[in-house]
Amino acid sequence: MQITIDIPDDIASRLEPLKDQLPQILTLGLQEFTANPSTGFSGLTEILEFFAKLPTAQEILDLRLSPTVQAEIETLLEKNRTEGFNERDRQLWQHYEFVEHLVRLAKAQALLRLQQAT
Repeated sequence: MQITIDIPDDIASRLEPLKDQLPQILTLGLQEFTANPSTGFSGLTEILEFFAKLPTAQEILDLRLSPTVQAEIETLLEKNRTEGFNERDRQLWQHYEFVEHLVRLAKAQALLRLQQAT
């Protein structure tokens, strides 16, 4: 299927070097846009909402997965053990790895702030 859309010039210039990856970019964006805990990738949305509240360094260090996201991850792990990942599962897993990376960075920075404050 071919789709033609008008987008602002600044977005077009950012997408130009990634034009071969546009289907994947759109897929990932749609997953996040339509995410809810029972059907899709909700981890990034949850983390962004947490950080939007401007948590303290200690709150960042105390951050843990919600039971819903933990269950999604456990379901994916079990699926990988029993039948393997399809492409959507692989992309979803990569999303969770990315979110984990972001949280680790935030926690490292929070720990540094706490250590510098003492």
